[in-house]
Amino acid sequence: MLTLALYNSYDRRKLHEAHLRAVARAAPVAYAYGFHLALVGFPLKGRPVDVAGEISGHTTIGGSGRYLLELAEGNRFHLLDFPGRGFPSQFGRVIATTRKPRKDRAITPLEVSRRALAGESFLFLVGLGRHGLPKEIFKIAHHHLDVTGRGVSLETCTAIGAIPVRIITFMEALKWTMAGKKT
Repeated sequence: MLTLALYNSYDRRKLHEAHLRAVARAAPVAYAYGFHLALVGFPLKGRPVDVAGEISGHTTIGGSGRYLLELAEGNRFHLLDFPGRGFPSQFGRVIATTRKPRKDRAITPLEVSRRALAGESFLFLVGLGRHGLPKEIFKIAHHHLDVTGRGVSLETCTAIGAIPVRIITFMEALKWTMAGKKT
């Protein structure tokens, strides 16, 4: 299972337009590339399918929320609290996305793809807000990922799109290479 997780660094008490826009933009990307979508620390209550219905009523992005609803109906939309000691184990290895990965925790998109093909699950955390992910998340994370491989800072929505595209592209290339070796 591959999960794109939006980490709320805006406001923990009130839902803002920025929250809604980020979710509306992330849902079609997660849907298109077979990822799950998780919201971490969003001021939302209720079952994911009900929350998806509410959010969908506030956007024209992603087919007016159609993809968010489809994720929720397929049990691929999750609402998570801020982590105390960590994230639920079913999401697998936690990856903090950053342009400055710590060397001892750095992982490449290619390595993530290899491990995902072998059945490992990953939770990719993307920080919303001006400061991105808080420092404590980098301590919790098993790995740090610079999706560009070049230390380039990406705008949040650009990163939301780049992460799944890069991982899935590598996974498809690895499958193609493995299939070629079998013949």
